[in-house]
Amino acid sequence: MRIDNIEDYKRLLGRDVKPVYPPKKTKFGAIICEADGIKFRSKKERQRYLELVSLTKLKTVKFFLRQVPFYLPGGVKYLLDFLVFWDNGTQTFEDVKGMKTPMFIMKKKQVEALYPIQIIDPYARWIK
Repeated sequence: MRIDNIEDYKRLLGRDVKPVYPPKKTKFGAIICEADGIKFRSKKERQRYLELVSLTKLKTVKFFLRQVPFYLPGGVKYLLDFLVFWDNGTQTFEDVKGMKTPMFIMKKKQVEALYPIQIIDPYARWIK
C-alpha cells in the first residue's frame, strides 16, 4: 500500500495520529515550545514558567499571571510575560528576553513611564 497523505497513514495504523513536525522558530531564533498544554515563545520563557510553578508548590509564590497586557497610547499593547505575587506581599513584573530589540526597549520605557512599575528579566543583567 502506498502512503500519499496523512489519511492513508491513519488507515494503515487504524488509529488517529498527529504528524510530527520540527519545532517552529521565531524571527529571532527562539524555539516555540510547550509545557502543561501551554505554548511558549521560547525555551527561556517555558523554563521560567516551570520555575514559578515549582515556587508556587513550595509556597514561596502565592500565584502568578501570564501574558499580562499593558495598553499604551496609539492603540499599542505590551504583553508582560509574568506578573508574580510573592509570599512576602511584593510583586515582580518579569519579561524573559533572549535579545533586547529596539522595539522592546522603547515599549519597556513607555510602560514604566505610564505605570508605576519596573520590568525585570530574571535571567539577564542588562535590564535596568
